Amino acid sequence: MGFPVVRMRRLRANEGLRRLVGETKLSVDALVYPLFVTHGQGVKNPVPSMPGIYQWSVDNLLAEVAEVAALGIPAVLLFGIPREKDALGSEAYAADGVVPQAVRAIKARFPELVVITDVCLCEYTSHGHCGLVDDGQVLNDPTLEFLARAALAHAEAGADMVAPSDMMDGRVQAVRTKLDAHGYSGVPIMSYAAKYASAFYEPFREAADCAPQFGDRAGYQMDPANAREALREIELDLAEGADIIMVKPALAYLDVIRRARERFTCPLAAYNVSGEYAMLKAAAARGWLDERRAVMEVLTAIRRAGADIIVTYFAKDVARWLGEKGAH
Repeated sequence: MGFPVVRMRRLRANEGLRRLVGETKLSVDALVYPLFVTHGQGVKNPVPSMPGIYQWSVDNLLAEVAEVAALGIPAVLLFGIPREKDALGSEAYAADGVVPQAVRAIKARFPELVVITDVCLCEYTSHGHCGLVDDGQVLNDPTLEFLARAALAHAEAGADMVAPSDMMDGRVQAVRTKLDAHGYSGVPIMSYAAKYASAFYEPFREAADCAPQFGDRAGYQMDPANAREALREIELDLAEGADIIMVKPALAYLDVIRRARERFTCPLAAYNVSGEYAMLKAAAARGWLDERRAVMEVLTAIRRAGADIIVTYFAKDVARWLGEKGAH
């Protein structure tokens, strides 16, 4: 039957009906809030291209984390900014590095909060690449041991989960093997399985001070034109021991999120990245769109595409907005 017997507008007549039949629910339980941590005392450095986002010293970070926990956000994702960089990214796997320091401080104050750590070398290397470099080439296999050491340092500090983001082949297996060998078989891995060589990372590179000093990352991050390849990457990471897989970025790759959701049953994360954040903030600041409505629409779309977990710089705002609506 069709119109006039079928009238699709009947179930859109008021807010209660729309809530009742809504197919996709955005919940604070799905959110992960990224944080940038650096050395020093009393540091709160604003990131110019990301309004509302800061580089934090560990002492100030705890106040920010207290706000995150009070809003009911279940997890944070830590990125470290070292005191010094070198060719091997030494602080990435140092037991007294800034990320292990932050992990220990957070877990001491907020033991129930899930602390996830980014595992990569790019923030820590003088050349800005995600792996070791020789004669202008990013080396895959020699990098794996250093990534595994970084994951172990984070686990030893008390991290609840590690998240390798480097896109070296075999990194998940290397991390899983290292963690298991040292008694951390219970620490899960959230793999940046399908991470694209995207233009939407530029504000992050300012926040983490990790722009490559030569070339680009297209030799190891994925070609934006490829979707089938993402499924191969995910399949391989799961075979190597990943517990959660991620698609990054989110907004320009909703089709990849959907394909991954239809193919795999594991938990699926999506990273609503810095460039996606920055462009909404910029448009809202100019009055070109309603920030709250636009953000909620974007994050709902990421959920609708199939993501179980959303890493987003909007997490605190969204948690407040959901709380105002009484939705949890």
